[in-house]
Amino acid sequence: MHERPAGGPATGLSAERPWWAANELLAFLVELVALACLFWWGYSLADNLAVQLLLGCAVLVVAVVLWALFAAPSARFCPPLAGVLAVKALVLGGGALALYWVGHPTAAAVMAVVVVVNTALAETFRRRPAPTA
Repeated sequence: MHERPAGGPATGLSAERPWWAANELLAFLVELVALACLFWWGYSLADNLAVQLLLGCAVLVVAVVLWALFAAPSARFCPPLAGVLAVKALVLGGGALALYWVGHPTAAAVMAVVVVVNTALAETFRRRPAPTA
């Protein structure tokens, strides 16, 4: 599984490391936005409502399955860090690219920067020991 900081959220880590908790919340929100953007892109590929919904849901399901299998904290498989980051790049970066493809290049660029900074901070926080009292 992915390495969690010593002490984990259940033992008060959020109070000890508020930036870690804020970054984890941001990571969750970025994941949701990426999934919504991927659905939107799939939806935009057709003119027929039924096909739009089918494509949007298909893209969404593929992203969710990839995330659940390889990138979620309780992922079914535990690839090395490079594998986890590759899946995150595919799903989160795909969300930013999808936003670009539906006609929002500025928002896509902002999302891409947030994804990179958030992921870098998350990996840094996961490897840094919690402060001792």
